[in-house]
Amino acid sequence: MVAVALSLAVLPATSLAEAKPNKTKTQKGGGKKGATKKGNKKGATKKGKKKRRSRWCPKDMVNIRGKYCVDRYEAYVVEMLPRGKVRRHSPFKPVGSKKVKAANRKGRMPQAYISRDQAEQACKNAGKRLCTDDEWVTACKGKKPTIWPYGKKWKPGRCNDSGVSSFNKLFGTDGEEAPKSAYTFENLNDPRLNKPKGTCAPSGRHNRCRNSFRVYDMVGNLHEWTSSPGGTFRGGYFLDVKQNGTGCEYKTTAHNRKYHDYSTGFRCCKSLR
Repeated sequence: MVAVALSLAVLPATSLAEAKPNKTKTQKGGGKKGATKKGNKKGATKKGKKKRRSRWCPKDMVNIRGKYCVDRYEAYVVEMLPRGKVRRHSPFKPVGSKKVKAANRKGRMPQAYISRDQAEQACKNAGKRLCTDDEWVTACKGKKPTIWPYGKKWKPGRCNDSGVSSFNKLFGTDGEEAPKSAYTFENLNDPRLNKPKGTCAPSGRHNRCRNSFRVYDMVGNLHEWTSSPGGTFRGGYFLDVKQNGTGCEYKTTAHNRKYHDYSTGFRCCKSLR
């Protein structure tokens, strides 16, 4: 980015034919019919039995080493309305004060223009959370860790990492690089920036930009916020995947947790329990 530094036992029923009038059939051991085993109330779990830890992730998430889940694709958001209703929110506009929740699906344009704190709340509203730095990097590098999701060497264009600068086109002169004075918060959040071809792409558009976990777009397309308190986003975006580190190790810490621009996106994680 032009980093502006500037996931019963039910007791068998006794047939009527076997039942004797005025007598209550008992289980072996003397208990009355219908009574549960001694020391165990009906419906209760056996003493000392621990609740099994679930290893299943939601359908839109991937299980990472049996420890946590991560969204398969970069997230988009929907606005939450009264009575449990939702409506679409434009991925080309900041979230502002709207109450939104995260979702992810192949073919949907991911949400840019979002801050770390807004992303955190969107994940929370979806019953998820932001990934920690370590979780994000582990998910990015795959089952046999490599710098790039797909291997050891960079392959330009395999991910959405060789795009065009819409910012220069909009705020530069005659196609030249935009002056430093153009890098204002307002300009960096212009809704037009991610609409041209060669900028942000729908999730999963670059089908080979995936790792052995089959998680997509962790490098390129949009920067992705992590839960780091000071404000950290990772993975690079459609113009840069090397400036602040290489591939899965790309890391930007120049902005606070309330910062957002056209390049900032996110995905969620979820603890397994």
